[in-house]
Amino acid sequence: MRFKRGKALLPMLILILCLLVGVFVATSSRAQKSGNWLQFFAKGKEAGFTIKDMEQLKQLAASCNIPDPLTIFQSKKQFETIIRSLVKTLHLSGEYNNPVTQLFLARLFDYYHKIEMQTTENKIKITTSRQISEGQPLRVLVAGTGVYKSEVVKNTTNNLAIARPVNAGSQSSMEWYGLKISVYFWREDDAGYVFDSEVIDEVFSKGISSLKIEHNDSLFRTQKRKSMRVKYQKPAFLYLVNDAENPHRLEKVAGLRVMLEDISGSGCAFKVFGQVTVGLRFKVQFLLDKIPVCVPGTVRSVDYYRDSNTTIVHMEADPLPIGTKNYLLCEVFNLLPEEDEDELPFRVIEDEADGIKEKSADQKTGQKEEAVNA
Repeated sequence: MRFKRGKALLPMLILILCLLVGVFVATSSRAQKSGNWLQFFAKGKEAGFTIKDMEQLKQLAASCNIPDPLTIFQSKKQFETIIRSLVKTLHLSGEYNNPVTQLFLARLFDYYHKIEMQTTENKIKITTSRQISEGQPLRVLVAGTGVYKSEVVKNTTNNLAIARPVNAGSQSSMEWYGLKISVYFWREDDAGYVFDSEVIDEVFSKGISSLKIEHNDSLFRTQKRKSMRVKYQKPAFLYLVNDAENPHRLEKVAGLRVMLEDISGSGCAFKVFGQVTVGLRFKVQFLLDKIPVCVPGTVRSVDYYRDSNTTIVHMEADPLPIGTKNYLLCEVFNLLPEEDEDELPFRVIEDEADGIKEKSADQKTGQKEEAVNA
């Protein structure tokens, strides 16, 4: 009798045990999901997003089949997927130019730019003078004497050979051996660096009068690049800025034709014939995704090439309207479709358009210009 009763209780105990396991699993799952969402909102708030932004991010993550939205803050690739999906949806729906949407997109770009810069910085920064490339331009400071131009001739394990430094008032008879110097240089697409060294010999290296200087394994990194930029070799028109008028106003007549070299969310570089002075105010007008874009700004630096009488002008943009900046960043992060090469750089009046189209036809026969004489 007692055996039969125990046998009858066994299935009931198994059932109760299964129910308890089910409740535990469900409770743990809910707790885990709740914890994930708490982390998601905490991370979003830390990144500068609003509650409404995070709800939109949650929906975007779901539409992109990202199972755990928290990972978008930890993965550059997944965050890029989110932005790409949003931009495509906005273009298809016709809501791209909605001011509220543009503000949200701007916040996404700000965060993406932050993680992109951190990723790039970790990949390309250097920590020792042994990593400096040959041909790297240098500025050499001698305390109490002045600043000299030089460049890296040869970089070996034991020392650095640099071209004998020169400046406008330097003397060829100057004794460099034993001098304490400070060396400054700017790495393209990276940052500025400085290090201290000592001249240990005066030699000829690769047939060039050079100085051997000591290596330094503690470079100081300064003047970090503030924005991502991409090569963008397309024609554009250049105008002098009249600050009495709205500098962002689109022009309807052709200006001086130049060739863009690169663009970013904070400016651009372009090539022009002749010499250009630092500090001038210009605006550059060109086409992005068949939309005319105007970028006014100030010339911050120039690279003049005497042999070709051309200048690469580096222009820092004025604070741009959100829509314009978002268009630029879409191009920087490769979110726009390829442009039609036959499109004009922007809308112009009919007479000007006809003249430019004729010139374009001539250029395709091999007479294409890179810029117009300044």
